[in-house]
Amino acid sequence: SVGFKAGVKDYKLTYYTPEYETKDTDILAAFRVTPQPGVPPEEAGAAVAAESSTGTWTTVWTDGLTSLDRYKGRCYHIEPVAGEESQFIAYVAYPLDLFEEGSVTNMFTSIVGNVFGFKALRALRLEDLRIPTAYVKTFQGPPHGIQVERDKL
Repeated sequence: SVGFKAGVKDYKLTYYTPEYETKDTDILAAFRVTPQPGVPPEEAGAAVAAESSTGTWTTVWTDGLTSLDRYKGRCYHIEPVAGEESQFIAYVAYPLDLFEEGSVTNMFTSIVGNVFGFKALRALRLEDLRIPTAYVKTFQGPPHGIQVERDKL
């Protein structure tokens, strides 16, 4: 099988975790994935989880101080797309510790900012996103209030 490597390991070994039970505090994303020919769904799903979380982190001496397990995204489920033989949905869970509180920009940049150019994939689309209430409550909203924003419309 064709493997796309994170350092010396296949992404699947670290980021594909079908035994993972999601938490109420996880951000959950559903991606429609079309991998390159020869890339298994588990490897492509794991690559999405890696590239959108800790897979792009540079190895430095502080790695001994930082727990990958605490911050990594996890592809915890894969299911085929009905009628689309080459596509599947990859479900990825992200721990809140990966994101800056109150920053929608940080969250979206992390989840979708880097992964869409990943070469193991022919196509990728974010289909759904569940943001936990605990994280939503950290968002301040529009700086001048919602009514000012509505008046602009």
